[in-house]
Amino acid sequence: MKQYIVNSSDVGKRIDAYVSSVNNEISRTAVQRLIEEENILVNKKPTKASYKVQENDLIEINENKPKDIELKAQNIPLEVIYEDDDIIVVNKPKGLVVHPAIGNVDGTLVNAIMAICKDSLSGIGGEIRPGIVHRLDKDTSGILIVAKNDFSHINLSKQIKNHEVEKTYIALVRGVVKENEATINMPIGRSTKDRKKMAVTRDGKNAITHFKVLKRYEKYTLLEIKIETGRTHQIRVHLSHIGYPVVGDYTYSNGKNDFNVEGQMLHAQKIKFKHPKTGKEMQLEADIPKYFKEILDKLDMEERR
Repeated sequence: MKQYIVNSSDVGKRIDAYVSSVNNEISRTAVQRLIEEENILVNKKPTKASYKVQENDLIEINENKPKDIELKAQNIPLEVIYEDDDIIVVNKPKGLVVHPAIGNVDGTLVNAIMAICKDSLSGIGGEIRPGIVHRLDKDTSGILIVAKNDFSHINLSKQIKNHEVEKTYIALVRGVVKENEATINMPIGRSTKDRKKMAVTRDGKNAITHFKVLKRYEKYTLLEIKIETGRTHQIRVHLSHIGYPVVGDYTYSNGKNDFNVEGQMLHAQKIKFKHPKTGKEMQLEADIPKYFKEILDKLDMEERR
């Protein structure tokens, strides 16, 4: 964690410009990404890239980026759902990290994509995130778009920013949800008790999650979920907060693990977007993992008894 105190000569600078000026090892784009991930704090609180620094502000920077990583293509099994000259859409398996980070310098989805696409990936995401437009948690499976060129990356990023990309998830949660459908509109930010976790907080960022019941079981509910915003761990935090944690989610379910599942039963099943080059509406779907289907089949059998 690097710390800086703003002096009078820097007052009024945007936080992203200020940080990139005092630490020339970080580009302004990288600074904005760190701010978005809440790895840059002003006076111990998350900030926005547009914030203008004041005298004696305490700026803390957590560079969550591995250094001197040489990305290598690796032959990691990966289901390709769709591919053309501009994008590749894959079904990410549970347990696969999207891009390198501290503790995961290889064996990631990026390494797998590099083996498939060779050198044809967008460079906008930086050296360790080539082509990565959006992400999924390590233990969340499902559909993911990767950009093969900068034009596609910029276009898809704008679609996501403007809420034009529709993502649909399914999740098995503990407890029987009473409402047939509902919307959770609660801000999410870093937990004040554990900085590694997210939580519903008064001063967090706006977060909206819609869900509807697909099926109720004796002790569980299968949900279809759509999100308007893409906050870190949004679905898991929101569902846990209202009393229905995702099955297998150690982080937000008090350590309980039904069915001995390793990782949460949360799957990004569908995505709808416009092709970055043609403008054609695309709607793609990723099959649910085998283990997920087997647990649902088991619950269905118990219901019929």
